[in-house]
Amino acid sequence: MRVGIVGAGRIGAVHAATLARHESVEQLLIADVAVERAAGLARDLGAEHVEQITSLFSGRVDALVVTAATAAHAGLVTAAVEAGLPVFCEKPVAATIEETLRLLDLVRSSGVEVHIGFQRRFDAGFVAARAAVANEELGWIHTIRAGTCDASPPPDDYIPTSGGLFRDCLVHDIDALRWVTGLEVREVYARGANHGSDAFRRAGDVDAAAALLTLENDAFALLTGTRYNAAGYDVRLELLGSKDSISVGLDDRLPLRSVEPGVARPAGVPWSVFMDRFAPAYVAEMVAFVTVAAGEAASPCTVADALEAAFVTEACELSRREGRPVQVSEIVQLVGAAR
Repeated sequence: MRVGIVGAGRIGAVHAATLARHESVEQLLIADVAVERAAGLARDLGAEHVEQITSLFSGRVDALVVTAATAAHAGLVTAAVEAGLPVFCEKPVAATIEETLRLLDLVRSSGVEVHIGFQRRFDAGFVAARAAVANEELGWIHTIRAGTCDASPPPDDYIPTSGGLFRDCLVHDIDALRWVTGLEVREVYARGANHGSDAFRRAGDVDAAAALLTLENDAFALLTGTRYNAAGYDVRLELLGSKDSISVGLDDRLPLRSVEPGVARPAGVPWSVFMDRFAPAYVAEMVAFVTVAAGEAASPCTVADALEAAFVTEACELSRREGRPVQVSEIVQLVGAAR
């Protein structure tokens, strides 16, 4: 199989390394608007550098991986689908819900497989939590706690293009929540605040947020996030049920210490960045995409999944701005979508 990858940045390099090692990938072609960056990565991996991104859509590859900047996602996915190429695309698949809807229509009419990169679906802990829910080990779930705490904020120049804390970061928690429980979010009530860099305020963004999500079965999910968590990178999902309660992320590298007498903090070095915390999951999702591209499986995370998560993040943003509860159906109706 010949695979093209557009985007030679941090996550692109991770996926490219996985593809370069995969026994089914005979040729790896790397392209980037930063030509020298793509050339350097290709040299390091023994891959081929492609100067013109558009050349990848003319029969040179059998599948495409999109890890370029967010603004380029929709255009690259569209071009790949129109060329009949299975696509892996890092989230978000598009910058707006309207663009996502157009892509969904295109993908459905084409029959081309598109796999969206929500890597937590391939993390061992999240997989185990999904199995526990499916096997009814927890009984009925009454409370869920989910959150992502970054150890340090992104560069100031990234913040205006990020889409905001809910769309850029907490969308991963929202997708994981939907995937693990099999439940949709009905209503959100979100708040946000700023404590750090003025870049967040200037961009109309926040560096800390919380939301109460009401699920379709009336269970509550408490969602929190921050860009400033100096103790380390903290991602957890806790599900509390009538029979049992479980946690994802409660390991020896959890960046949290107990102040109870005689209780030691986790024994390992705290996680510092998401790339380390989810390294095995990134490999697993790319291996899964090769299977999809080979026609041996359907996409495990579709554009439709990305759209549902986007509905919730948009509801959170609207709730945060207007200071009121927002029904997710309000966002669906606002964009004229059909579910």
